[in-house]
Amino acid sequence: MSGLFDRRQLRRAFGRAAPNYAAVAALQGEVESRLLEQLEYLDDRQPLRVLDLGCGPGRAAGAMKKRWPRADVVALDAALPMLRQVPSHTRFWRPVRRVCADVSQLPLADQCTDVIFSSLCLQWVDDLPAALSEFRRVLRPDGLLLFSTFGPDTLLELREAYEQAGAVPPLSPFAAIQQVGDAMLAAGFKDPVLDRDRYTLTYPDLRGLMQELRAIGAGDARRDRGRGLGGRTRLQRVTEAYEARRRDGALPSTWEVITAQAWGPAPGAPRRDGGADLASFPADRIPTRRR
Repeated sequence: MSGLFDRRQLRRAFGRAAPNYAAVAALQGEVESRLLEQLEYLDDRQPLRVLDLGCGPGRAAGAMKKRWPRADVVALDAALPMLRQVPSHTRFWRPVRRVCADVSQLPLADQCTDVIFSSLCLQWVDDLPAALSEFRRVLRPDGLLLFSTFGPDTLLELREAYEQAGAVPPLSPFAAIQQVGDAMLAAGFKDPVLDRDRYTLTYPDLRGLMQELRAIGAGDARRDRGRGLGGRTRLQRVTEAYEARRRDGALPSTWEVITAQAWGPAPGAPRRDGGADLASFPADRIPTRRR
Protein backbone atom coordinates (compact mmCIF):
# COMPACT_ATOMS: atom_id res chain seq x y z
CA MET A 1 0.00 0.00 0.00
CA SER A 2 1.10 3.58 -0.67
CA GLY A 3 0.08 7.04 0.43
CA LEU A 4 1.04 9.61 3.01
CA PHE A 5 -1.03 8.18 5.86
CA ASP A 6 -1.11 4.75 7.44
CA ARG A 7 -4.83 3.99 7.12
CA ARG A 8 -4.74 1.16 9.65
CA GLN A 9 -3.04 3.40 12.19
CA LEU A 10 -5.70 6.07 11.66
CA ARG A 11 -8.51 3.55 12.17
CA ARG A 12 -6.86 2.19 15.32
CA ALA A 13 -6.22 5.65 16.76
CA PHE A 14 -9.76 6.90 16.22
CA GLY A 15 -11.19 3.57 17.26
CA ARG A 16 -9.41 3.81 20.61
CA ALA A 17 -10.57 7.41 20.99
CA ALA A 18 -14.23 6.65 20.21
CA PRO A 19 -15.65 5.97 23.73
CA ASN A 20 -14.49 9.32 25.15
CA TYR A 21 -14.14 11.39 21.98
CA ALA A 22 -17.30 13.48 22.43
CA ALA A 23 -16.27 14.39 25.98
CA VAL A 24 -12.68 15.44 25.27
CA ALA A 25 -12.83 16.90 21.74
CA ALA A 26 -13.98 20.38 22.75
CA LEU A 27 -12.52 22.27 19.78
CA GLN A 28 -13.84 19.67 17.34
CA GLY A 29 -17.30 20.10 18.86
CA GLU A 30 -17.13 23.89 18.52
CA VAL A 31 -16.02 23.72 14.88
CA GLU A 32 -18.76 21.20 14.14
CA SER A 33 -21.41 23.41 15.76
CA ARG A 34 -20.34 26.43 13.72
CA LEU A 35 -20.40 24.35 10.55
CA LEU A 36 -23.93 23.15 11.33
CA GLU A 37 -25.03 26.79 11.59
CA GLN A 38 -24.09 27.26 7.93
CA LEU A 39 -26.83 24.85 6.89
CA GLU A 40 -29.02 27.96 6.97
CA TYR A 41 -27.80 28.48 3.39
CA LEU A 42 -30.27 25.79 2.37
CA ASP A 43 -33.16 28.05 3.41
CA ASP A 44 -36.33 25.98 3.42
CA ARG A 45 -35.11 23.16 1.20
CA GLN A 46 -35.94 19.62 2.25
CA PRO A 47 -33.03 17.35 1.28
CA LEU A 48 -33.79 13.73 0.50
CA ARG A 49 -30.39 12.42 1.56
CA VAL A 50 -27.68 13.91 3.77
CA LEU A 51 -24.17 12.52 4.23
CA ASP A 52 -22.03 13.11 7.34
CA LEU A 53 -18.60 12.02 6.14
CA GLY A 54 -16.01 11.24 8.78
CA CYS A 55 -18.90 11.43 11.22
CA GLY A 56 -17.02 10.43 14.37
CA PRO A 57 -19.50 9.66 17.16
CA GLY A 58 -22.36 11.10 15.12
CA ARG A 59 -23.26 14.36 16.86
CA ALA A 60 -23.68 16.24 13.58
CA ALA A 61 -25.61 13.38 11.98
CA GLY A 62 -28.03 13.43 14.91
CA ALA A 63 -28.43 17.21 14.65
CA MET A 64 -29.15 17.02 10.92
CA LYS A 65 -31.68 14.22 11.41
CA LYS A 66 -33.42 16.44 13.97
CA ARG A 67 -33.36 19.32 11.50
CA TRP A 68 -34.67 17.20 8.60
CA PRO A 69 -36.65 14.29 10.10
CA ARG A 70 -37.79 13.03 6.70
CA ALA A 71 -34.30 12.96 5.19
CA ASP A 72 -32.21 9.82 4.84
CA VAL A 73 -29.21 10.76 6.99
CA VAL A 74 -26.12 8.59 6.51
CA ALA A 75 -23.23 8.65 9.00
CA LEU A 76 -20.02 7.35 7.41
CA ASP A 77 -16.69 6.74 9.12
CA ALA A 78 -13.69 4.46 8.60
CA ALA A 79 -13.46 3.61 12.32
CA LEU A 80 -16.13 1.09 13.30
CA PRO A 81 -15.95 1.96 17.04
CA MET A 82 -16.90 5.54 16.14
CA LEU A 83 -20.00 4.30 14.32
CA ARG A 84 -20.98 2.30 17.40
CA GLN A 85 -21.26 5.62 19.26
CA VAL A 86 -23.75 7.11 16.79
CA PRO A 87 -26.93 5.79 18.48
CA SER A 88 -25.98 7.61 21.68
CA HIS A 89 -26.18 10.91 19.80
CA THR A 90 -29.40 10.19 17.93
CA ARG A 91 -32.96 9.15 18.80
CA PHE A 92 -34.43 5.72 18.10
CA TRP A 93 -37.45 7.29 16.41
CA ARG A 94 -35.07 9.22 14.13
CA PRO A 95 -32.65 6.49 13.03
CA VAL A 96 -29.43 7.38 11.24
CA ARG A 97 -27.95 4.87 8.85
CA ARG A 98 -24.32 3.93 9.51
CA VAL A 99 -21.73 3.01 6.88
CA CYS A 100 -18.14 1.96 7.58
CA ALA A 101 -16.04 3.19 4.64
CA ASP A 102 -13.27 5.56 3.59
CA VAL A 103 -14.35 9.02 2.47
CA SER A 104 -12.03 8.74 -0.54
CA GLN A 105 -13.91 5.69 -1.86
CA LEU A 106 -17.59 6.18 -1.17
CA PRO A 107 -19.77 3.07 -1.68
CA LEU A 108 -22.55 5.26 -3.05
CA ALA A 109 -24.22 5.87 -6.40
CA ASP A 110 -23.57 8.91 -8.56
CA GLN A 111 -25.56 12.04 -7.71
CA CYS A 112 -27.35 10.38 -4.81
CA THR A 113 -27.20 13.07 -2.13
CA ASP A 114 -28.35 16.64 -1.57
CA VAL A 115 -25.99 17.61 1.27
CA ILE A 116 -22.42 16.56 2.04
CA PHE A 117 -21.27 17.60 5.51
CA SER A 118 -17.79 16.80 6.78
CA SER A 119 -16.17 18.33 9.86
CA LEU A 120 -12.42 17.95 10.47
CA CYS A 121 -11.97 14.79 8.47
CA LEU A 122 -10.30 15.74 5.19
CA GLN A 123 -6.94 16.53 6.80
CA TRP A 124 -6.53 12.75 7.08
CA VAL A 125 -6.92 11.90 3.38
CA ASP A 126 -3.90 11.07 1.20
CA ASP A 127 -5.17 12.80 -1.94
CA LEU A 128 -7.42 15.81 -1.33
CA PRO A 129 -8.27 16.45 -5.03
CA ALA A 130 -9.27 12.79 -5.45
CA ALA A 131 -11.45 12.91 -2.33
CA LEU A 132 -13.22 16.07 -3.47
CA SER A 133 -13.70 14.55 -6.92
CA GLU A 134 -15.44 11.65 -5.18
CA PHE A 135 -17.61 14.13 -3.25
CA ARG A 136 -18.64 15.75 -6.52
CA ARG A 137 -19.52 12.36 -7.97
CA VAL A 138 -22.15 11.64 -5.31
CA LEU A 139 -23.47 15.21 -4.89
CA ARG A 140 -26.54 16.18 -6.89
CA PRO A 141 -26.52 19.35 -9.02
CA ASP A 142 -27.11 22.37 -6.76
CA GLY A 143 -26.52 20.18 -3.70
CA LEU A 144 -24.53 21.71 -0.84
CA LEU A 145 -20.97 20.75 0.08
CA LEU A 146 -19.90 21.99 3.51
CA PHE A 147 -16.69 20.92 5.21
CA SER A 148 -13.93 21.99 7.57
CA THR A 149 -10.33 20.85 7.77
CA PHE A 150 -7.21 21.78 9.70
CA GLY A 151 -4.71 24.16 8.08
CA PRO A 152 -0.89 24.13 8.30
CA ASP A 153 -0.68 26.53 11.27
CA THR A 154 -2.34 23.91 13.46
CA LEU A 155 -0.09 23.04 16.42
CA LEU A 156 2.37 25.64 15.16
CA GLU A 157 4.02 26.08 18.57
CA LEU A 158 4.54 22.35 18.99
CA ARG A 159 6.08 22.04 15.53
CA GLU A 160 8.45 24.92 16.23
CA ALA A 161 9.44 23.47 19.59
CA TYR A 162 10.47 20.20 17.93
CA GLU A 163 12.38 22.06 15.22
CA GLN A 164 14.21 24.19 17.79
CA ALA A 165 15.15 20.96 19.59
CA GLY A 166 16.66 19.67 16.35
CA ALA A 167 13.98 17.02 15.87
CA VAL A 168 11.41 16.25 13.20
CA PRO A 169 7.92 17.10 14.52
CA PRO A 170 5.83 13.92 14.95
CA LEU A 171 2.88 15.69 13.34
CA SER A 172 0.93 15.16 10.16
CA PRO A 173 1.04 17.83 7.42
CA PHE A 174 -2.12 19.79 6.60
CA ALA A 175 -3.12 21.47 3.34
CA ALA A 176 -3.08 25.29 3.08
CA ILE A 177 -6.19 27.24 2.15
CA GLN A 178 -4.84 27.79 -1.38
CA GLN A 179 -4.45 24.04 -1.84
CA VAL A 180 -7.96 23.37 -0.56
CA GLY A 181 -9.38 26.00 -2.92
CA ASP A 182 -7.47 24.64 -5.89
CA ALA A 183 -8.71 21.12 -5.19
CA MET A 184 -12.30 22.41 -5.14
CA LEU A 185 -11.80 24.18 -8.46
CA ALA A 186 -10.19 21.07 -9.92
CA ALA A 187 -13.25 19.02 -8.96
CA GLY A 188 -15.52 21.55 -10.64
CA PHE A 189 -17.59 22.70 -7.66
CA LYS A 190 -19.71 25.80 -8.18
CA ASP A 191 -19.29 29.08 -6.26
CA PRO A 192 -16.72 27.92 -3.66
CA VAL A 193 -16.12 30.17 -0.66
CA LEU A 194 -13.44 29.53 1.95
CA ASP A 195 -12.95 30.92 5.44
CA ARG A 196 -9.96 30.62 7.75
CA ASP A 197 -10.11 30.87 11.54
CA ARG A 198 -7.42 30.54 14.18
CA TYR A 199 -8.23 29.18 17.63
CA THR A 200 -5.85 29.35 20.57
CA LEU A 201 -6.19 26.71 23.26
CA THR A 202 -4.11 26.66 26.45
CA TYR A 203 -2.60 23.80 28.41
CA PRO A 204 -0.87 23.58 31.81
CA ASP A 205 2.10 21.80 30.26
CA LEU A 206 3.30 19.86 27.22
CA ARG A 207 2.18 16.59 28.76
CA GLY A 208 -1.41 17.86 28.89
CA LEU A 209 -1.37 18.75 25.19
CA MET A 210 0.12 15.40 24.15
CA GLN A 211 -2.42 13.51 26.27
CA GLU A 212 -5.28 15.36 24.59
CA LEU A 213 -3.91 14.60 21.12
CA ARG A 214 -3.82 10.91 21.97
CA ALA A 215 -7.30 11.07 23.52
CA ILE A 216 -8.85 12.42 20.32
CA GLY A 217 -6.84 10.12 18.02
CA ALA A 218 -4.89 12.99 16.45
CA GLY A 219 -1.39 11.56 16.57
CA ASP A 220 1.21 11.19 13.86
CA ALA A 221 -0.32 8.90 11.22
CA ARG A 222 2.34 9.25 8.52
CA ARG A 223 3.66 6.02 7.06
CA ASP A 224 7.24 7.16 7.58
CA ARG A 225 6.68 8.40 11.13
CA GLY A 226 9.28 7.64 13.75
CA ARG A 227 8.33 5.16 16.46
CA GLY A 228 8.33 6.28 20.07
CA LEU A 229 9.20 9.66 21.55
CA GLY A 230 12.87 9.49 20.66
CA GLY A 231 14.22 9.39 24.19
CA ARG A 232 14.05 11.50 27.33
CA THR A 233 16.79 13.86 26.19
CA ARG A 234 14.93 14.93 23.05
CA LEU A 235 11.65 15.23 24.91
CA GLN A 236 13.32 17.43 27.51
CA ARG A 237 14.70 19.72 24.79
CA VAL A 238 11.25 19.97 23.20
CA THR A 239 9.69 20.73 26.58
CA GLU A 240 12.22 23.49 27.26
CA ALA A 241 11.64 25.03 23.83
CA TYR A 242 7.88 25.00 24.33
CA GLU A 243 8.15 26.44 27.84
CA ALA A 244 9.62 29.62 26.34
CA ARG A 245 6.14 30.28 24.93
CA ARG A 246 4.39 30.15 28.30
CA ARG A 247 2.09 33.11 28.86
CA ASP A 248 -0.02 33.86 31.93
CA GLY A 249 0.85 30.49 33.42
CA ALA A 250 -0.23 28.40 30.41
CA LEU A 251 1.14 27.07 27.13
CA PRO A 252 -0.70 28.28 23.99
CA SER A 253 -1.58 26.00 21.10
CA THR A 254 -2.77 27.36 17.74
CA TRP A 255 -5.32 25.49 15.65
CA GLU A 256 -6.03 26.77 12.13
CA VAL A 257 -9.42 25.73 10.76
CA ILE A 258 -10.36 26.10 7.09
CA THR A 259 -14.08 26.04 6.30
CA ALA A 260 -15.34 25.58 2.75
CA GLN A 261 -18.73 25.80 1.11
CA ALA A 262 -19.69 25.10 -2.50
CA TRP A 263 -22.53 23.80 -4.66
CA GLY A 264 -22.84 20.81 -6.92
CA PRO A 265 -22.25 21.74 -10.57
CA ALA A 266 -24.66 21.07 -13.41
CA PRO A 267 -24.40 17.66 -15.09
CA GLY A 268 -21.48 17.55 -17.50
CA ALA A 269 -19.76 20.62 -16.03
CA PRO A 270 -16.02 20.37 -16.76
CA ARG A 271 -13.33 19.42 -14.33
CA ARG A 272 -9.93 20.99 -14.59
CA ASP A 273 -7.18 18.77 -15.98
CA GLY A 274 -4.14 18.19 -13.83
CA GLY A 275 -6.11 18.65 -10.63
CA ALA A 276 -3.29 17.15 -8.53
CA ASP A 277 -1.23 20.31 -9.13
CA LEU A 278 -2.51 21.83 -5.90
CA ALA A 279 -0.92 25.26 -5.94
CA SER A 280 -1.33 26.27 -9.58
CA PHE A 281 -3.76 29.19 -9.31
CA PRO A 282 -3.77 32.67 -7.71
CA ALA A 283 -5.48 32.66 -4.35
CA ASP A 284 -7.59 35.67 -5.31
CA ARG A 285 -9.64 33.50 -7.66
CA ILE A 286 -11.56 32.25 -4.64
CA PRO A 287 -13.18 34.68 -2.20
CA THR A 288 -11.83 34.18 1.31
CA ARG A 289 -12.69 35.70 4.63
CA ARG A 290 -10.26 35.87 7.55
CA ARG A 291 -11.26 36.37 11.15
